[in-house]
Amino acid sequence: MWRAAAVDLGATSGRVMVGTVAPGLLELAEVHRFDNGPVTSADGSLHWDVRRLYDEVLAGLRAAGRVDAIGVDAWAIDYGLLDASGDLLGDPFCYRDPRTQAVQERVVEAVSLEELYAVTGVQHLPFNTIYQLAAEADLSSAAILLLLPDLLTYWLTGVVGAEATNASTTQLYDVRSRTWAIDLVERLGLPARLLPPLREAGEVIGTLSHDPSTKVVAVGSHDTASAVVAVPFADARRAAYISSGTWSLVGVETDAPVLTDAAREANFTNEGGVEGTIRFLRNVMGLWVLGELMREWEVDDVEAVLRDAERAPSGPVVDIDDSVFLAPGPMQRRLEDACVASGQQPPGTRGGLARCVLESLAQAYRDTVLLASELSGQPVDVVHVVGGGARNELLCRLTADACGVPVLAGPVEATALGNVLVQARTLGADLPDLAAMRALVRRTHDLVRYEPADSLAATRMAE
Repeated sequence: MWRAAAVDLGATSGRVMVGTVAPGLLELAEVHRFDNGPVTSADGSLHWDVRRLYDEVLAGLRAAGRVDAIGVDAWAIDYGLLDASGDLLGDPFCYRDPRTQAVQERVVEAVSLEELYAVTGVQHLPFNTIYQLAAEADLSSAAILLLLPDLLTYWLTGVVGAEATNASTTQLYDVRSRTWAIDLVERLGLPARLLPPLREAGEVIGTLSHDPSTKVVAVGSHDTASAVVAVPFADARRAAYISSGTWSLVGVETDAPVLTDAAREANFTNEGGVEGTIRFLRNVMGLWVLGELMREWEVDDVEAVLRDAERAPSGPVVDIDDSVFLAPGPMQRRLEDACVASGQQPPGTRGGLARCVLESLAQAYRDTVLLASELSGQPVDVVHVVGGGARNELLCRLTADACGVPVLAGPVEATALGNVLVQARTLGADLPDLAAMRALVRRTHDLVRYEPADSLAATRMAE
C-alpha cells in the first residue's frame, strides 16, 4: 500500500489530497484547501502571490502526515524567474494580465503563426508563455524560468527542471522532437539559457529538503495532463473528454500530434500527455463565467443557483468563448450585451442567466468535440466529463443532449487521482500503463451516465 500527497493548484483554489493506492484500492482524502486568485499590484498589473501558495502547500503537507511521495500539478503557462542565486525575481504574472497584447504582433513578425504551429502544435492564445516572455521588460537578471508547479517543486527539493506535459503548453517546445524549440526561441531574440532541463512524468525529482525519506515525483504537472490520466476510458480512441472547471479543456487523446492547417485554423492545441500521448484539445471558457456571476451577485450557494437554472426556461445561447468574458469583473452586463448583440432577449432572472451560461457551454462543448473528432479522425461514442463540472447535473444533461452521445460524469477529483496514480506507479504499484490506471479508476469510482434526450434526432459523432 502506498500513500501519496497530491498538491493540486487551480487558478481559483488549491488543495492537498492524500491518495491511498493498493491492488483494487484507490482512495482520496482532502487534508487542506485554500483560496487562490490573482492579486493587483500598485501599477494595476495582475500577479500570483506564489509565496503564500507555497506556505499553504507546506501547511497541507504537514496536515497530510507521513507519505511516501509528493507530486505537484497546477495550471499552465505562468512562470517565475529566478536569478543566479536561485531567488525569485518578483511574483509571477497572471495570464489574465493584458501585458501580452502589445507583443503578439512583434512575435508573429519574427516567426509566423503557421511556423509556430508547425513546430509547437500549440493553439494561439494571447497569454501563452511565449508572449509573456517576450513582454518581459528586462531579462538580464534572470537565470532560469520555472513554470509554477516546477517552481514549487524547486522550493521543495532544490532541484530545477521542467516537466514535459507543462512545458508543451508554453509554445517554446517542439511537440514532435519533445525538446525545447531552441532555434525558434533564439530567432525571437529570447534567451534560451532560461529554459531548464526537461523531465518526464514518473521521474523521481529528488527528496524533500527537510525530509530526505520522502520522494518528490514528477507527475503530469499540467493539471489537465493529470486529469486525463484518470479519465476512465474503456477505449480512449473512441471517446472525448471534457476537463470541466474554471476552464474547460475539450478534446481527444491521440498517439501523435495533429499539425494540419485545418487544426491550426480551428485553434486546436497539441499538448503532451503522460506516456508520450498527445492531448489534442481546445480551451473552452469554463465555469469561470458562472463563478464571476455569483461573485457579482454575492451568492455562495451554487446548488441554489443551479436549481434556479433548472427551473428557468431554455433561453439564449451566446458565444461563451468571446474574449469579453475572459477578464475578472462584472459579468451580468456582458452576458446581457452579448444576447442583445446576437438578436436575443436577455434572461430576466438570475436563474435564466445561469442557464444561459450552461447552455452556451454545452453548445461550445458540442462544437469542439465535433471538431476534435473530425480533425483527429477518431470517432466519439461517449464523452467523459471530469472535474468540478462532473457534479453539475444540468450541465452534463445539456452536454449529452447537445452532443447526441452519452456523457459519463466522474470522477470529480480526476486531477488529484491522476497525480496520485503516476506517483504510485513510480513507487512500485502494479500499474504498468495508462490502461491499467484507468481500469483501477473504473473499478473504484462510481460514474453517472447521462443519455441524450433525443438520441435519434441528435447529431451523432461516432462512425
